[in-house]
Amino acid sequence: MIRDFKPEDFETLWRLDQDCFEPEIAYSKQELKTYMRHRGAFTLVAVDPDQGAAQGFIVAHSGPTGHIVTIDVSPGSRGAGTGSALLRAAEERLREAGSRAVGLETAVDNLAALSFYKRHGYSVIRTWPHYYSNGVDALVLKKMLS
Repeated sequence: MIRDFKPEDFETLWRLDQDCFEPEIAYSKQELKTYMRHRGAFTLVAVDPDQGAAQGFIVAHSGPTGHIVTIDVSPGSRGAGTGSALLRAAEERLREAGSRAVGLETAVDNLAALSFYKRHGYSVIRTWPHYYSNGVDALVLKKMLS
């Protein structure tokens, strides 16, 4: 089940982000709060319908070209379609808000993420050198929504 973020979800989602990414890539609490509070931002949460536990979340910003800030899926929920459901729901929300395209970044060495995004119709449009604080480059990907 995909639902909108509730303020009481924050600590759980922040911990999930810490589990999903290396310390030098994971967001600090303040960074995550800032992205979630950004004008035009929304956060969707994937919840296990039986247990009510968060399985993943996505933060996105709307605009003429929307932006996926992060998509996090708990290690135990990967491969079950949670990430795909979150991404589809965010893309639909962006379409409804008038976004004609959506972009995102992923580390050049995150082959699983790159494969995931390519399966969902994203194309690499450029490389952003030294994007991450650990010096790793990012691939910038884009998908047309119209």
